Amino acid sequence: MWAEIDKIPKGKILTYKEIAIKIGKPNAARAVANACAQNPQPIKTPCHRVIRSDGTIGGYSGPGGEKAKRDLLANEGVFF
Repeated sequence: MWAEIDKIPKGKILTYKEIAIKIGKPNAARAVANACAQNPQPIKTPCHRVIRSDGTIGGYSGPGGEKAKRDLLANEGVFF
């Protein structure tokens, strides 16, 4: 899963569901979200580029929480 997240280019986003499909577990969107919440390297492995399927931003495990996720995405040209 981390390898798939690492492939998301700067300025692009995917949903937890899309990551689940890419790793061959289409019903594991919640597990992907939970794993992102435990990401030990939140900047290096860019979980901030993964959002909820309903188009909302979702949570962020890095310092600063959801605001930091919004700021990181804004710096990459993605605005919520």
